[in-house]
Amino acid sequence: MVAYLDYNATTPIRPEVIELIGRVLREGGNPSSQHACGRNARKYIEDAREQVANLVNYKSENVIFTSGATEGNNMVLQGHEGPIAVTDFEHPSVWNVIDGDIKIKVRPNGLIDLEDLDDVINLKNPKLISVMAVNNETGVIQPIAQIGRLCREKGILFHVDAVQAAGKIEIDFERWHCDFLSLSGHKCGAPQGVGALIFRSKTPVPKLIKGGGQERRQRAGTENTASIAGFGLAAHMAKTELSEFKRLGAFRDQIERTIEKVTGVMIHGAGTPRVYSTSCFSVPNTDAQTLMMQFDIEGICLSSGSACSSGVLKPSHVLKSMGVDDQMASSALRISMGWNTTQSDVDAFLSAWQNIKP
Repeated sequence: MVAYLDYNATTPIRPEVIELIGRVLREGGNPSSQHACGRNARKYIEDAREQVANLVNYKSENVIFTSGATEGNNMVLQGHEGPIAVTDFEHPSVWNVIDGDIKIKVRPNGLIDLEDLDDVINLKNPKLISVMAVNNETGVIQPIAQIGRLCREKGILFHVDAVQAAGKIEIDFERWHCDFLSLSGHKCGAPQGVGALIFRSKTPVPKLIKGGGQERRQRAGTENTASIAGFGLAAHMAKTELSEFKRLGAFRDQIERTIEKVTGVMIHGAGTPRVYSTSCFSVPNTDAQTLMMQFDIEGICLSSGSACSSGVLKPSHVLKSMGVDDQMASSALRISMGWNTTQSDVDAFLSAWQNIKP
């Protein structure tokens, strides 16, 4: 048996979503067609738009479906001229787009340095600020509403990468003072290759893909109807099951109590607000790639950091932004759990941990 503990990389598709996708694929129809099959396909998309809007507590007419958060992030960041400020812990789909722009410092606990943010705003005059709501490696939750309020007061556009927040914490587009918010379906039980960009009313949306008039003329190309329908259902389930997500906190705490018994283990973001599902830790004098391979042999699927950086043998830029030295940043493992995680998965990890004896 394999214990899957890499939900932050991709979450297993929910069975209900698979069933819905199969039904939509069998029915077919182009959602831009005016006949019955086309209208039926369009209804699937509009129902999903309502469900995604409900997930973020905003209006459905302000939801654009994309291929994922990487596309949504690029739409916003590539489409805006002028200085853009981001934190040092952002995802590569943000970090690599704004190379050379303004960086906001991070505190050792993984939270954005609000004093540095204030200095950046007053001294560098950014036109757009982009912040990840929940870090994909550490699970640390940022004070998004506070950051958004400051941006609104200063007349700065605010973009939130909320990929790792969906289904884990309450997302409130209005209360967060967002202008743009990116989501990715495969992080909450939908298939890979579908996502959404939510935008504030009367805020111009940059166009990355031009062509036809799909998605309110903001994102050309025939919509992926089946995946969008699946994303909508996954978003609905993530929203309704949010209170049940807390059960994963007991699993995380059980794991961390065990690994802390090894001398020198560092749990990144401990004592800071984190999502219940994620634990990122470093084991001194070890190599993360070697440990991950050993766990893989034991049937444990986990990560050495961001999946988008897997195979790149260099210290995590997220941990280095928190002041972690190269050795510890290179020995970090990430456990991430989700809707289908059980006590058996946790027990399998703990058994493998004893066998490997870091």
